[in-house]
Amino acid sequence: MRFSPYKVQTAQAEAYATKFQTEDISQKIESSMRVAILTISDSVSRGTHKDASGPDLRARCERLSWDVVSTEILPDDPWTIRDRLMSLADTNTADLILTTGGTGIGPRDSTPEATMEACHKLLPGISELMREEGRKKTPRAALSRAVAGVRGRTLIVNLPGSPRGAVESFDAIADLSPHVIQVLGGARHD
Repeated sequence: MRFSPYKVQTAQAEAYATKFQTEDISQKIESSMRVAILTISDSVSRGTHKDASGPDLRARCERLSWDVVSTEILPDDPWTIRDRLMSLADTNTADLILTTGGTGIGPRDSTPEATMEACHKLLPGISELMREEGRKKTPRAALSRAVAGVRGRTLIVNLPGSPRGAVESFDAIADLSPHVIQVLGGARHD
């Protein structure tokens, strides 16, 4: 019999999801979604540039009455990013993790790869929607490699590093996010 990493990963995801199916969180999500925001940037983590995207995303989330439980700045290191995403999701710290930065084609851009390693399931439609909306304003949106996925009951979404790109991408998917969290908590798609 041949080894199938997909079957192992799927079995792990199903076991992890079953662990949380006993608690219905759909009512809680309606009132307040817990959000963690990770700014991914070598220059911001070194203190040579100011974080503009993280604060803009925080303001946007707070405008929606979502509870921003954590804001952090990380370097463009794939292992650090992956480990932090996993830790936030596995400790049920946040319902939604937004990353900003590291989604381009630069030599150090590694947020999508780290996110794919952290996620149990990918949600390509969310990334496609963000790029589709972004292309209406700039053709450069097609260069974004942002991904979205879930780990346990946490939605993880990569956003561009530019403040405008981050907020516009967030706006494209903000209405879907509470529904995703409700479904992860056991609600139906109805």
